[in-house]
Amino acid sequence: MPQSLLDHDVTRSTRPDIRVNDFAFKLANVNGTGSASANGLLMQAIFRMGIPVSGKNLFPSNIQGLPTWYEIRVNKDGNTARALDYDLMVAMNGQTYESDVREVREGGYLLYDSTWPLDPHLHRDDITFLGVPLAHMCNESFRDPRERILMKNIAYAGALVDVLHIDMEIVEQLLEAKFAGKKALRESNRKALRLGLDYAKEHFAPLPFRLEKMDANRDKILIDGNTATALGCVYAGATVAAWYPITPSTSVMDAFKEFCDKYRRDPETGRNNCIILQAEDELAAIGMVIGASWSGARAFTSTAGPGISLMNELLGLAYYAEVPAVVMDIQRVGPSTGMPTRTQQGDLFECAYASHGDTKHILLLPANPTECFEFAVRAFDLAERFQTPVFMLSDLDIGMNDWVVPRLRWDDSYRPDRGRVVDAEELQQISKFLRYSNVDENHVAARTLPGVDPKAAYFTRGSGHTKTGAYTEIPDEYQEVVDRLARKHMASAKFVPAPLVIKRPGARFGIVTVGGCDLAVREGVELLVERGIEADFMRVRGFPFDDEVEAFLEDHDVNFVVEQNRDAQLKSLIALETGIAKEKLRSVLVYGGFPLSARHVVEGITSQMGEMKSAVHH
Repeated sequence: MPQSLLDHDVTRSTRPDIRVNDFAFKLANVNGTGSASANGLLMQAIFRMGIPVSGKNLFPSNIQGLPTWYEIRVNKDGNTARALDYDLMVAMNGQTYESDVREVREGGYLLYDSTWPLDPHLHRDDITFLGVPLAHMCNESFRDPRERILMKNIAYAGALVDVLHIDMEIVEQLLEAKFAGKKALRESNRKALRLGLDYAKEHFAPLPFRLEKMDANRDKILIDGNTATALGCVYAGATVAAWYPITPSTSVMDAFKEFCDKYRRDPETGRNNCIILQAEDELAAIGMVIGASWSGARAFTSTAGPGISLMNELLGLAYYAEVPAVVMDIQRVGPSTGMPTRTQQGDLFECAYASHGDTKHILLLPANPTECFEFAVRAFDLAERFQTPVFMLSDLDIGMNDWVVPRLRWDDSYRPDRGRVVDAEELQQISKFLRYSNVDENHVAARTLPGVDPKAAYFTRGSGHTKTGAYTEIPDEYQEVVDRLARKHMASAKFVPAPLVIKRPGARFGIVTVGGCDLAVREGVELLVERGIEADFMRVRGFPFDDEVEAFLEDHDVNFVVEQNRDAQLKSLIALETGIAKEKLRSVLVYGGFPLSARHVVEGITSQMGEMKSAVHH
């Protein structure tokens, strides 16, 4: 194949059939080559152009050398779940050329480094190849070997600025902000951008899709879920945090530390008003959190599935001894080490029933950074109101990718719900304090904080105990306590976030989902409507399930439960914890580690509908 056909040099012209603000492109790189800066620059520039956008970073768990991809989808209607068809591929990794070429949709484009000839066997007649001699240009323009590698990424970003019509003035503003005080770096980036932009302007015709400024992002921000989670912990009044580093949760604590450095430091003395501890392991971390919470502090840990596994014994202690604790679980792919940098929803069972014996925990299930912020605050209130561990289950996609969400709102009238705490004045008026007696309408007993009065309970028993807190191994006394704990857990159902329900006239079935599947499932519902298939939608946002969850499921003969794990954990949890017949529940499962796409939802549901119809006819 002659190289000229692959390079596809054409003159610039206009086309009448241009798609505006509705396409997806993918950038294929080698991990460790600095591509994140270039990709982030593109994502932020599009956001600042006011266009609904999402960016999915699909990166390996090693430091460098393996393939990494960054997917950007723009959609003027706000459908920004992961795309599976790419209008443009930027192929910068020779290891993945073959698969990258294959993923470009018919009529799409592939931009590559034409410093070296592209293997003829990769050619496709139905896509256009855009060759840019990136390495050659950067080798001529930059001296330092490392700088040449880094600037090659910025150069392809420059080419995309031109062919996609990204606002160069916005890009300049981003560079100015990023490299403020670093003039040499700023000028290097500008130079590399201009190399790519000028080449594209001279050699490539306009593409049949492009960007155009909108005003869809007014009063919105670009933020990742882990940062929003950390900010929620600050606003909730958390002052103690203990953790052991683990992907993908470490950036929760990194962000929390940054916020505390700014907002948890006494302006007069310069002393910190918080404690952040890196423990020797996850077991020690949850122990520190439970100890601090028992003492009256608002304390939390951030972790992932393997960390929850190690915490189980002490989580059982906190449940049985009724000590508040907050756990931020940023889910990743398991089992075992699994795939640390891939996303999944595989910790539902592990968190709902963490620890041996009869334990049940409160779960909060956010779908985006806004809910991460809001639910983080609610987690602390629930933990103290019900004196029990509370888990907020985010995931890697929510936690580590940037999302466009409404600006976070805060009610300055908020006051923490500390639950039933007997203070020194009240203790003076009673003859004896009994830790697990005198329960309220939610089956919660009053607690005290250590050191406030000699009458206050200062020891919390994790072994068999009576309702007064005394040691026991008598069956009836033990059962009385654990039965109350079960009733207390069920009472929390009306305090967890209610499910999000969207009803449609003429709906034939229900679609149920959880967490980060939200956008893909909602888009899938719209695509089903285009096919004449109406469905009701429900996203579960908390556990234990309240009556509204059960009512929705009961209203439909069939409910498709869409989730990202192999074993249908949400469906199983519903079957175990509600009276819904299992025959009403069918699974749509996607668990390979990448974020969900609307196509997965539509194909999963329509294929099963076909099977159901066929079974009826037979």
